[in-house]
Amino acid sequence: MRLRDLAWGIGLDYAWAFSTRAGYLRHRQPPTSLSEGSARPVLLIPGVYEPWRYLLTVGLRLHAAGHPVHVLPALGYNIAPIPETAAVAQQYLVEHNLWNVAIVGHSKGGIVGKHMMAFDDLDHRIDRMVALASPFSGSARAKYVPVRTIRPFLPGDSLLGSLAANLELNSRITSVYTEADHVIPNGSELEGATNIVIPLVGHFRLLSDPRVLDIIQRAVGVD
Repeated sequence: MRLRDLAWGIGLDYAWAFSTRAGYLRHRQPPTSLSEGSARPVLLIPGVYEPWRYLLTVGLRLHAAGHPVHVLPALGYNIAPIPETAAVAQQYLVEHNLWNVAIVGHSKGGIVGKHMMAFDDLDHRIDRMVALASPFSGSARAKYVPVRTIRPFLPGDSLLGSLAANLELNSRITSVYTEADHVIPNGSELEGATNIVIPLVGHFRLLSDPRVLDIIQRAVGVD
């Protein structure tokens, strides 16, 4: 890929992220109607430093297809440790009596989702997950951001290692990622999962890409 094309794609990616964040500042609460529907329930989990609104386009598409869509505004910008975030999300499933759930997680949200499937979902409420640009093998970029919220995404982190060792869950996971991700240069391929690469540059823009929305809807809805 030409450097000019890469730089242009990264610029468009950050523009998408900043405009979405600005929208969150104006509209912090999700539409109450999102949680209505008779198809498989869906739980949306955003990435680190991301409010729920990053996944709004995904939620609207799935809700239009009949899925009750649940978000977690209490997570704020999702800066809590992965196990703590997973516990909050799992408790939400219990409190709302949700079963046969599909998780759709972006970036850190996919790691949180796999943590739930591996360690938290003791009564088997979660059926499957679609992970979007999730750093299952960590990110080499994490070493350049020496803050506590990013440190767990260093390649070789013990929690990432324990999740990676749990291969039996991967057949229930669809991992979708771009061909060039400046945030996760290591990629998001997951052994034994359904891996789908989108010809796109970026880490965020795939959250509103029509091709990705189609993939998510199929993966969530198939029986």
